[in-house]
Amino acid sequence: MTIDQHHRLKREVIPFSMPYSSSNELANVSEVLRSGHVHGDGIFTARATERLLGITTADHALLTTSATHALEMASVLLNITDGDEVILPSFTFPSAADAVARTGATCVFVDIDPATGNIDPQQVSEAVGPRTKAISIMHYGGVPVQIDAILSIARDHDLPIIEDNAHGLGGRSGEHRLGTVGVLAAQSFHDTKNVHSGEGGALLINDPSLVERAEIMREKGTNRSQFLRGQVDKYSWVQIGSSYLMSELNAAVLDSQLAAFDDIQHARFGVWDRYSLELEEWAAENGVRRMSPPHGIHSAHVFYLVMPGWESQTALISHLRAAGIIATFHYVPLDSSPAGRRYGRVLQPLTQSEDFSRRIVRLPLWAGMPEDYVARVIAAVVEFPGR
Repeated sequence: MTIDQHHRLKREVIPFSMPYSSSNELANVSEVLRSGHVHGDGIFTARATERLLGITTADHALLTTSATHALEMASVLLNITDGDEVILPSFTFPSAADAVARTGATCVFVDIDPATGNIDPQQVSEAVGPRTKAISIMHYGGVPVQIDAILSIARDHDLPIIEDNAHGLGGRSGEHRLGTVGVLAAQSFHDTKNVHSGEGGALLINDPSLVERAEIMREKGTNRSQFLRGQVDKYSWVQIGSSYLMSELNAAVLDSQLAAFDDIQHARFGVWDRYSLELEEWAAENGVRRMSPPHGIHSAHVFYLVMPGWESQTALISHLRAAGIIATFHYVPLDSSPAGRRYGRVLQPLTQSEDFSRRIVRLPLWAGMPEDYVARVIAAVVEFPGR
């Protein structure tokens, strides 16, 4: 490397995330534009759906405009309504709570296991009451929740599970593939995710009795899907729905991305493994905990450090930013947010969620991240003065 190249590299800002570009995206999009079939439910919708089912082993999948919309569909499909309660972690993305609050139901926020950032099964068990309609879970960072414990609670109380698998495509725990734990599961294909379509998502359906209603809901409340299959001679308005169908342009990108899934995951694990190995000694010396999945197979969606406290969290983020590296914390706990206080309740102070939020630092990670960028991040972290 020349001196000029070295200085240019030092000046380049390393973003937190970059969307992966797969090989057939442009060809697929061009094919869609030439075909004249740009709206959804074309050949790329079908191909991407089959690839997604192959990765997750879910029973059925419907591509949607976002994971948020998939979560909204899940709440309606499970007949969650005013007066009901849904148990969910406070440490999660607002979409999970928003999908509940839209129905008029109450979000019952519970705490997390600090080892993973995932929902605490003991608190889920304590939160179940006569108004509980469902349990909503999220696999933080693609690390599986304690699945057997959550399934046991759900069976004991005859409650469906809504599974937010936005981070967990391809993950599993024992015999459980992520995306098949819930009666309904939401998948995200936002461009910050391992596999993306710019914007987009999917509803994974593991109860066949919900498929027909889900199809109708996704198609503006009409039975258009049945019409396209020749099951009815015309389609009409059947129930309340919305325009949740992913366009064929997004599906064309998604199909190319899913075809490259193994390559994407290999590249992401390459970065994840380097962080884990090369920051081990520094972390031990400075009282920092590295992300260390305790069970199951994670998805390499994020790599995080848990700092000794809030001061060191903010100091490390500032230190990295001064070195041209964008690192971030994650999630203001929902129970402490303005909407969370309005639409939810807690049984007790959620101290673990608050503590985790005030200590976590997520490092840049994406498929195709240059080796010199990874080295720069590691060097900058190791230079941080610590405690």
